[in-house]
Amino acid sequence: MSAPPRIPAREDAPSGRPPVIAPAAVEGTTKFGAARLSIVSNSTLIVLKIAAGAITGSVAIVTEAVHSSIDLLASVVAYVSLRKADEPADERHMYGHAKIENVAAAIEGMLILVGAGVIVFEAVRRLATSAHIDNLGVGIGVIALSTAVNLAVSTYLYRQARAHDSPALEGDAAHLRADAWTSLGVLAGLVLIAVTGVEQLDAIVALMVASAIVYAGIRILSRTSRVLVDEALPAEELDLVKQAITSHGAPELVGYHKLRGRRGGSARYIDVHLQFASGTSLERAHAISHEVQAEVRRRLPGAEVLVHIEPASVRALEAGG
Repeated sequence: MSAPPRIPAREDAPSGRPPVIAPAAVEGTTKFGAARLSIVSNSTLIVLKIAAGAITGSVAIVTEAVHSSIDLLASVVAYVSLRKADEPADERHMYGHAKIENVAAAIEGMLILVGAGVIVFEAVRRLATSAHIDNLGVGIGVIALSTAVNLAVSTYLYRQARAHDSPALEGDAAHLRADAWTSLGVLAGLVLIAVTGVEQLDAIVALMVASAIVYAGIRILSRTSRVLVDEALPAEELDLVKQAITSHGAPELVGYHKLRGRRGGSARYIDVHLQFASGTSLERAHAISHEVQAEVRRRLPGAEVLVHIEPASVRALEAGG
């Protein structure tokens, strides 16, 4: 009897390509420290901005304080979600708690939009009334410090978000980066007021800040909603799963189909039907399946892989998925 057909082998991704999922995503070492740093920095900046807003009377600085307050709430949400997402599966959450990170990111996106609404209201109200701005030097100094701190902390959070594949940290980093850019806009506005004496620029800059914040909020909501509705994994990640199957080499493994994958937090959930040649023992099919699972996890660290074993006669070979 001739040997059963082999699955066509495919070349792996180039060795120089960075991993799709960073190993730190399943190690969890410094992400809690990153979230705590965000809480501390936001708390400090809120106090400074409120004081500067009271001293100068600038609506742009006051709205920056509101923005930082929302950032603080988002940082707390991110920290709590990271703790909860790390909890193991239980009877009520049999697939674990990873999606809590995505829920947290959605909350952060909504908070950003709320903050933008507050800023628009205050800016429009200020344009309709007359208000004098004093002590511009104090405001300029505080906002310059805020810009530098938020750029530094957001850069660190983005780095940790990539290392741990964390949507919650990414959302927190986006908050702070948006705050940094809006602070830069406020800083430019305060400098223009000092140079030109046109105090209406204060409210105009605040409205420009609000538009930037709305963009950041919509972007976060769009990204996290795709995960919450179980959007398929990116093609490059599914390709890694296909490569793990096709490169196995066991003659008994002759095909696969119904490959699916979704994401929750930093976790990936993958299921696939493996087809085996007629006469393959259940023990042998089970052993090969475990080997394929291990190879998929090597390529996608932390992935949960569910394999359904079936004879090739059930369905014609569907090499390629």
